[in-house]
Amino acid sequence: MENGVLLQGFHWYIKPEEKLWKQLQEKVKSYKEMGFSAIWLPPAYKGVGGIHDNGYGVYDLYDLGEFNQKGSIETKYGTKEDYLACIQAFQKAGIDVYGDIVLNHKMGADGTEIVNAKEVNRQNTNEIISGDEQIKVYTLFTFPGRNKKYSDFIWHWYHFDGIDYDEKTHRNTIFLFDQKSWDQEVDDENGNYDYLMGADLDFGNEETVQEVTSWLYWYINLTKINGLRLDAVKHIPASFYKNLLPKIYHDFNKELFTVGEYWHGDVYHLEKYLKEVNFEMSLFDVPLHYHFYDASHNENYDFSHIFDQTLVSMYPSNAVTFVDNHDTEPSQSLASFIPDWFKGHAYCLTLLRKAGYPCVFYGDLEGIDYENVSSKKEMLHQLLSLRKQYNEGNQEDYFDHPHLIGWTRHTETKAMAIIMTNSNGGIKSMYVGKEDRHCYYVNVFNGYQRVLINEDGYGDFYCEDKNFAVYVKE
Repeated sequence: MENGVLLQGFHWYIKPEEKLWKQLQEKVKSYKEMGFSAIWLPPAYKGVGGIHDNGYGVYDLYDLGEFNQKGSIETKYGTKEDYLACIQAFQKAGIDVYGDIVLNHKMGADGTEIVNAKEVNRQNTNEIISGDEQIKVYTLFTFPGRNKKYSDFIWHWYHFDGIDYDEKTHRNTIFLFDQKSWDQEVDDENGNYDYLMGADLDFGNEETVQEVTSWLYWYINLTKINGLRLDAVKHIPASFYKNLLPKIYHDFNKELFTVGEYWHGDVYHLEKYLKEVNFEMSLFDVPLHYHFYDASHNENYDFSHIFDQTLVSMYPSNAVTFVDNHDTEPSQSLASFIPDWFKGHAYCLTLLRKAGYPCVFYGDLEGIDYENVSSKKEMLHQLLSLRKQYNEGNQEDYFDHPHLIGWTRHTETKAMAIIMTNSNGGIKSMYVGKEDRHCYYVNVFNGYQRVLINEDGYGDFYCEDKNFAVYVKE
């Protein structure tokens, strides 16, 4: 992952008619030239919403756009053939491909079953708030459209812990099935955050674990992907991935880069999870994203502490840094989109630093018409180019002011200086190397701003109000 850059290759509002798998193939060459070393593709399997499902409402993991289920053969992004061709096109260009793995829940069952269950408190799922009752639940998954191809496994209620809908009374509430308990080693929000949505998989059930493990082996074998993005890991027992990942790495005899989505703003929750899975994966640096959000919405934010209590500062080799993603988009439940004026700051803080594995969001790169999000392609192109050329050697931080921070990267032959502010502009003296004394450095984003390097290798670098600047040798 040395100096690698990951592209999240989708946003929430991709339309079915865009045929994403084919569309991405046309962009392989330009993405390679920009400097992306890997791409994370969205969930490729049939969801409850058919061609309108982003893949997170999982129906059939084995249907990658091959069977007439949920109203279509294609998924939202295309057919199985399109998906495999897309993967191969990126790999042929030397770009790794990561698959999005959603194992927490299933939705859109083919039939109902009668189950004994108890209602639990949504705010504290450990608290049972009803007696035993018989409910009618969507837990029977037979996949008639697939007709047992690849797997003849039939899902029943006992492969799940609970669900949030009773067909008999049409109630939307969380039910815990009889003789079941929520999985442990999950996040402690809501008392126990095993339950997220749909029919919740019981990872204490051996048949459940065996089936999802068999599927994952089938999927990796078929697609030949280079890595995994694991969805909703805070709702799945840590021991599941702790045991499974080393086995997968060994059995496939290749390094599968794995990053988990543990959505929590407190870095100590992420740290606890990493320890529980024995550091077998990386995690997205959610705390850093929230620091970007706070810094861009509060003019009194102390910018010099932007990296305090972030994953990249504590466990840099296990941190995937990002600015935004499909969940933080303006209309989503975790909406915390970074405003335009601060996007450049945030991408400098992820792309132009030594630590972390940065991820660029497709919505920032290509824009999102539905949400009036403009493309930042030109700026990102420039930053990725700077990363390729200058992101090596020593890094010296000048985080010595609450609103004006900077850092330099320099080797014996080249250097860059980055300065930014979330308030008033100003000047910061920073070292780039004595080799460049009496040379001029120029702001890549504003050619009129030039700085003369003094006898000692320092320059007085300038930044305008609420802006950022990157200086390199003229």
